[in-house]
Amino acid sequence: MNTLDANIRNTKTKGDLNILRSQGNVPGVIYGGQDKNQNVYVSKKTLSNLLERDNFLSNIINLKIEGKDQNVLPREVKFDILSDEPTHVDFLRIVKGGKVVLQIPVKFINSDKSPGLKRGGVLNIVRRKVELKCPTENIPNELVVDLDGVDIGQSFKISAIKLPENVHPTIQGRDFVVATLAAPTVIKEPEKPAEAAEGTEATGEEGAAQATEGAEGDGKAPPADTKSEKKDDAKKGDDKKSQPEKK
Repeated sequence: MNTLDANIRNTKTKGDLNILRSQGNVPGVIYGGQDKNQNVYVSKKTLSNLLERDNFLSNIINLKIEGKDQNVLPREVKFDILSDEPTHVDFLRIVKGGKVVLQIPVKFINSDKSPGLKRGGVLNIVRRKVELKCPTENIPNELVVDLDGVDIGQSFKISAIKLPENVHPTIQGRDFVVATLAAPTVIKEPEKPAEAAEGTEATGEEGAAQATEGAEGDGKAPPADTKSEKKDDAKKGDDKKSQPEKK
């Protein structure tokens, strides 16, 4: 269980809160149970270190308030839109007999012992977190899925995951899937037979030869007969011009 030091705050205005934040602190509120809401503040540096953990909002924290211990559950954290630093945090008191709804992360272990993954299978994670209804005194840190001996085509449903006592998924009425081990998505195409490849090359060579012949036939130079006909016509014209006109 993580521990976080907190102090009571008596801020009344936004200016007081801004001063508190400028001093490296984050204001917060503790609520829940039969006690009144309590205004506190915590160190921004310490809180930021805890926020780096994926399951921060599902782990109970021992909050030390001026020497007194209070188990709380972080419920909401607000961040500055520019600096992305925490500006406010809400804590829920842990009361015996109470229940909370939480998103619990799913952890996969023994991936190196899965024959399906060794053969190129792909682990398709449908739900990285599962919403559970938990007693405040029995909140799991994570849900564990063991991949030891798992082959391609197998799936993991919520009923196959061991849950703590009195912990139940909020989705009722169906055994939903958490993850599946699917076949590889990339399939290698078979190589073409050698004969087919040679036939393709031969066809390509014949086509290239035909194209070359067609290009030679389409040249701008006219046939020889056409040239000779034009020369004959030109000679006839010259003969007519050379003859004297009859009077």
